[in-house]
Amino acid sequence: MNYHVDCDEAFDTDHREPYYRPLGAQVAHLADRLREATTTDEAADILTELTATHDGILTALGDVLVAAADFFEGLGQPSDQYTARRLRYLAEERLRIVRSDLAHTRTDLVGRHTPHPGRRPCTAETGPGETEASAVCACPPPRIPTSLSPLPTAPVPTSRRR
Repeated sequence: MNYHVDCDEAFDTDHREPYYRPLGAQVAHLADRLREATTTDEAADILTELTATHDGILTALGDVLVAAADFFEGLGQPSDQYTARRLRYLAEERLRIVRSDLAHTRTDLVGRHTPHPGRRPCTAETGPGETEASAVCACPPPRIPTSLSPLPTAPVPTSRRR
């Protein structure tokens, strides 16, 4: 059944406003993509979005921290100067360590060019006796760790940049 709707000509368009996810959701989507990655190349591409020096997420986060420091410097209270210094320290020192570690991890993945042994691409094939590919995915379910192991210790910086 079709319906006809009368409206002003200016409103009669196929144009749809784009839907933009919040930035946090876009970044969180990278985690989803990593959970679905089936090769080291796919994972490396995702980590590139974090570590790219010209437009990566960590570079942008550093810019936000520096802009926040600039804002606090202009407020004029003694505690604001401390906050500005702390924000710059986070941007210049701590974020540099995270960026460096992730870049090394990404580089390690790029050199491997191998499939992940516990994952395979979703083929969306139907199983025996199934009639719809959308009803059941033939891919194995994601593995959920049964216990959390302690994180490795962070490398100790050998020199500080000033």
